[in-house]
Amino acid sequence: MSLLALESLTLSFGGIKAVDDLSFSVERGEIFTIIGPNGSGKTTIFNLLSRFYNPSRGRIVFDGEDITEMPAHTVAVRGIARTFQNIELFESASVLRNILVGTHVHRSTNMLQDMFFTPKTRSAEKGSRLHAEVIMDFLELQAYRDSLIRDLPYGIRKIVEIARALCTRPKLLLLDEPSSGLNVEETEDLAFWIQDIKRDLAITVLMIEHNMSLVSRVSDRVLALNSGRVLAMGSSFEVQQHPEVIRAYLGDAV
Repeated sequence: MSLLALESLTLSFGGIKAVDDLSFSVERGEIFTIIGPNGSGKTTIFNLLSRFYNPSRGRIVFDGEDITEMPAHTVAVRGIARTFQNIELFESASVLRNILVGTHVHRSTNMLQDMFFTPKTRSAEKGSRLHAEVIMDFLELQAYRDSLIRDLPYGIRKIVEIARALCTRPKLLLLDEPSSGLNVEETEDLAFWIQDIKRDLAITVLMIEHNMSLVSRVSDRVLALNSGRVLAMGSSFEVQQHPEVIRAYLGDAV
């Protein structure tokens, strides 16, 4: 059974179909990348999966469960984590504090227990801290643990956001243009992290990306999207050579 399946998914804004009868599946343990020109519906798909938008038609099945009408705040508990194209971190908090936010998804204590710092709360805090330390070690962030986000270079902030997502213990990690704003060296490092997340943490990755060098390097399968519809799907090489994909990117003049 696929980890994620989109079945005839459609979403319209006024008379415009941002996603048009879209169907595809993501298998467990793969890195699946969505490419396409600006406005093709890529981020809309992530917003549907995150439950920020409700589809006009179709359904979303994740890990055998229909999540089409599931409230947004329950998606992370089910095992879907997300990063954003524009970094969403707490600028005045440390790296450690930002990463710890991700661990709260699975907290089992209530407000009263937290207020009196009961043994259950202390145990939960210890578990959260240990998990955050493991993730910081994994992504080599220990040197920045006490640094404020606002004092860090952009590339490190990108990795911190991935670390926070990983702290939710996801089954599926959604990466929205993770190489955006990174230099060549930082993009090289990112490629290693994505591959390690798949191999060492056994997390499935669904990625939106424009950098075709990164796409070719890490992707098991690639889906090319245009106007909310599938143009092509297959290996990175197969998709990049597809005439409809070339036309979507370069126009009819080619």
